Amino acid sequence: MGIFKQLFGKKTAGPGLDVLEIDLHSHLIPGIDDGAKDLADSLALVRGLADLGYRKCITTPHIMSDAFRNTPEIILGGLETLREALKDEGIEVEIEAAAEYYLDEAFLEKIESEELMSFGGEKKYVLFETSYVAKPMSLEGTIFKLKAKGYTPVLAHPERYQYFWELKDVTPIAELRERGALMQVNLTSFAGTRGKRASWIAESMVKHDLVDFVGTDIHRTAQLEALRRSTGNRALQELLEGGKLLNKGL
Repeated sequence: MGIFKQLFGKKTAGPGLDVLEIDLHSHLIPGIDDGAKDLADSLALVRGLADLGYRKCITTPHIMSDAFRNTPEIILGGLETLREALKDEGIEVEIEAAAEYYLDEAFLEKIESEELMSFGGEKKYVLFETSYVAKPMSLEGTIFKLKAKGYTPVLAHPERYQYFWELKDVTPIAELRERGALMQVNLTSFAGTRGKRASWIAESMVKHDLVDFVGTDIHRTAQLEALRRSTGNRALQELLEGGKLLNKGL
């Protein structure tokens, strides 16, 4: 091989997102939250995910009492509309639905009444998020309540919470995981779209074996390019090669 090709030849690619097969965090149902605006938008997003190698998506619309007052009926109705459109368009991606709950009083009430949309069959995974700025005083208690009701809590994108950004390490995240909360990191954080601090936390979580799921958290087609770029991150490559992620078991 010539020196020019040695220096500038195409590098051998590592694993792509197709090894995940399944995404568990997205906003694909049209018109019910800050994700897909209409059905055409939904179809473009699913096509893009299919091109990346996904064969199944568990879409998770926001449920937030002061912004997105979605109900299981609204979500499941939108799911059927999307499924029919995918069938008509010949897009062979399996679609299921759960929710991304915001930790507020309404969420706590739903836990008590066991009215949560979960995924993962008997595992009963429940995806939830918190305020980005202030750590909720009820966070640990919420994890306990979810587990007591038979759910498996999954904290969405912990690397994005600013109350973790000022810390020197990821020990507080590890402590939440020890309490029983699984951790879902956004793929785009490995591409640097959320800033250096979020990327550092995501990479540190990989280093300390704290990542259980990775998700697209896709809202719009512009994010597809960042998802493609994410596979160039060394920490994500390590994670994809490690075989410990739970995505494929969904």
